[in-house]
Amino acid sequence: MSGDDPHVHVVAKMPSDDAAVRNVMASTFGLAGDLPGVVTTGCGLRVPYAATSTRPERVTCLPCREHARREHLRFADEVERLSAMPGSTIGPAQGRFASATHRDLARRFSEAWG
Repeated sequence: MSGDDPHVHVVAKMPSDDAAVRNVMASTFGLAGDLPGVVTTGCGLRVPYAATSTRPERVTCLPCREHARREHLRFADEVERLSAMPGSTIGPAQGRFASATHRDLARRFSEAWG
């Protein structure tokens, strides 16, 4: 981990929103766990959590942008496939909506930055 990295990265474990999970736990149970101080990014670096973003427009590390694009496309395919299975807790329409959301995020990560 270097303190002179000027880039904004994405967390390697995607899609994941630890902050959103933390907020749900806090509002539901009154529990508030700590977010990690340092995380592994899509490009393989370990950086402070504060140097990451889930918003495509903020991520400046090109390898992280490519990692995020691939992961959102993979997740979109998985959600769409699983939502069509009998007994799924979400229906095909919800699965298509979620998939479209992740495909849009993938598109935004693939757009030229800057």
